[in-house]
Amino acid sequence: MPNRAPPVTDEISGQLAVAAQHLEARRYEDAHRLCLDVLKAAPATGEAFQLLAVIAADHANHARATDLLDKAIANGAGAARSLALKARSLIALNRRAEAISAAEDSAALAPKDAFTLDTLGVTFSRAGLHGRAPDFYRRAAAVGGTAGQYYNLGASLQFLGAFDDARAAYRACLARDPHHARAWSSLTQITRATTDSNDIPALTAAFEARQHDSDDTLNLGHALAKAHEDLGDPPAAMDWLAKAKASKRAAQPYDPDFDDRLFAAATRSAILPSSRGFTGAAPIFIVGMPRTGTTLIDRILSSHSQVTSAGELTDFALAMKRMTASSGPYVLDDATLDNAPLLDPTQLGEAYIASVHSTLGLAGRFTDKMPLNFFLAPHILRALPNARIICLRRNPADTVLANYRQLFATSFSYYAYANALESTADYFVKFDTLMKRFSEMLPKDRFCEVRYEEVVEDFEPQVRRLLDFCDLPFEPACLDFHENVAPVATASAAQVRQPLYRSALNRWKRYRPALDSALDILAAAGLHRQ
Repeated sequence: MPNRAPPVTDEISGQLAVAAQHLEARRYEDAHRLCLDVLKAAPATGEAFQLLAVIAADHANHARATDLLDKAIANGAGAARSLALKARSLIALNRRAEAISAAEDSAALAPKDAFTLDTLGVTFSRAGLHGRAPDFYRRAAAVGGTAGQYYNLGASLQFLGAFDDARAAYRACLARDPHHARAWSSLTQITRATTDSNDIPALTAAFEARQHDSDDTLNLGHALAKAHEDLGDPPAAMDWLAKAKASKRAAQPYDPDFDDRLFAAATRSAILPSSRGFTGAAPIFIVGMPRTGTTLIDRILSSHSQVTSAGELTDFALAMKRMTASSGPYVLDDATLDNAPLLDPTQLGEAYIASVHSTLGLAGRFTDKMPLNFFLAPHILRALPNARIICLRRNPADTVLANYRQLFATSFSYYAYANALESTADYFVKFDTLMKRFSEMLPKDRFCEVRYEEVVEDFEPQVRRLLDFCDLPFEPACLDFHENVAPVATASAAQVRQPLYRSALNRWKRYRPALDSALDILAAAGLHRQ
């Protein structure tokens, strides 16, 4: 229970107010100094600990932030806000179960301020509980009405497939901040541009205004590319992508050596012996390069009455990282993969299933659609002998183009290869080599490859094949995947709510000659005919 807060003098109250103003303006040193002055005079001032926690979190020191927030709560600071802030930091620390618990405790206190409500929405979204988030965002926007709050509301509604409401929220965001890059990017993604109705002038103005920010430039350049694609102008689209990605490459150079080490470690794992592992669950992992049909397969399988989609989870990689205690800032790296064979497979499998069940409350079979789990396939099958892994494959040229056209999260460095056509093609060659190795070495009744083009061209037989592979009886609902109402928190949120379409097949042909440098790399590896 928190202590009863001591009376706050007018002087301390004034210092805290000024510290909060400094923090709002990101004058961190001034805010930090004032908070320490307050604590010297009144060591039990919870509000000072709360402000110090925000400073720590803003500098990515989330472990320190959670400690400070515990002190804030113990010393009588607003528990709802402190708990919400703690939940946000726990999510950043990949401690999802604790984060959800803290967020639920905060929500139970019925907060009414916009900041706390928005923070709770962010926490539930990042925890994968997308159905819980919109109400908090909606209430935050109603109270605060900031551009960021309306953007968060729009993104949450988009995940749920409420596209008209999402568009309205994005427009409300842009009315408050006409250059809000992520709102423009998201709005353009779910809105088809036409000659008579498009946002190209406003997008161009925003691009010019935000050229000093590489992340904003990337978002706006992708939005302009999408608009020109809608108008049937692939050359202009590729020009905008080149401009946007050049800025991001300069700010965040791609490190191919990191990926080379990761692929090499994954290749070494292909010879791991089988193991009894944890047999108490049979999850279905859907892996592969992004934009190759992973979300489509997830929607097909999760339309089955016995299967629930868990979304894109990092839980397996996190369990490996924690159990190996390997150093380094990345959850998925070569050191973790090389140390993983020393782990007890049963304990690893149990840790993964316990994490998923405790945070998402799933019962029965579920899909885990994290594409990067392809690196972990041998480890997954050792730890979970009843698991199935479905690896999506797509035409190499279309895969490279789709990854290059995709706007990945700017903070997620694993997809930094996609900021240049050549590095995207190089990455695909490494991926293709690894998957051929896995297909040769891993048991075919537990690891299978699915061709996106075959699913599109021969739909029902391929659906039946998938269900047979997963030991699931056929259900007609799997053919009507587009009627699945579950949230989709991926770039395919709009596409998978439509019936199957063929327009994405051989799309690469429309993007020459801009794509030729990548095609040359694929051709040299024997993966493309010129």
